[in-house]
Order: sequence, then C-alpha cells, then structure tokens
Amino acid sequence: MTKKRFTKWKQPTFDKNDTTKWNWMCQHHKNLKLGKRVDIGAFTYINAKKGVTLEDYVQIGSHCSLYSISTIDNKEGNITLKKNCRVGTHSVVMPDVTIGENAIIGAFSFVITDIPDNTVAYGVPAKAIRKLTKKEIEELYKVIK
Repeated sequence: MTKKRFTKWKQPTFDKNDTTKWNWMCQHHKNLKLGKRVDIGAFTYINAKKGVTLEDYVQIGSHCSLYSISTIDNKEGNITLKKNCRVGTHSVVMPDVTIGENAIIGAFSFVITDIPDNTVAYGVPAKAIRKLTKKEIEELYKVIK
C-alpha cells in the first residue's frame, strides 16, 4: 500500500447486490466497520452478519472470504482485523477470530484461531510461524506514514 494510492480514499458504497465498484462484496454491510485506507482486493466476500471490523490500513488480498457466521459448523462471532495487518490472497477467515496488529497471513490460509500481533502465520489451518523483527515492523509502518 502506498500513500499516493490512497490520497483520495473514501468509504465504499454498495450497490443493490452488496458489491462495491472494486468488485468485492459484503452481505450485511451495516455490520461492517472500516477504518481509514482499508484495501480489499477484488472478488473478496465478506459476511458481516455478526460483525466485521477492519481497522486502519488493513490489506486483504483478492478472492478472500471472511465469515462472521458459518452454517457448516454453526459457529458465529465478530471478526476483527487489527491495524496494519495483511491477509494474503485466497485466504479464509472464520467466525470469532481476531488477527493482530501488523500480523501477516500467508496466501491460501484458513484462519480459525486468533493470530497475535506482529506475527507471520499461514497454512491450513493457519499457525503462527514466527514473530516479525523490529526492523520488519518499522518497514511496515514506513508505508503508511
């Protein structure tokens, strides 16, 4: 994410099909809370029936899915993506999960448990692989300042 790219950033609006002009969709978008300069990739699906909070500078890759309710296993609960975290393309985040500040989720991951701040996690199911170094965290913040 670059500052220049988001100089004219505005909250998204939804058409009658719950889709934005950037080709991502959110059902129950009244329960979606977006921070500033959130970047959501095309063809991402968000079900916010039980609430989804995306804090400032969150990045979500294309073709991701966030489910605050799951009819497969009857789980439900708010999803929170903390400030400056990133979710790789084609990942799935299930109900009642928090992804920590600056956390990075690798592509094609299945997130079913909370991921701590400043952590790299990936896999099926996603597991914490390592903590980010102080230098890596500083680099992440250079992009948004």
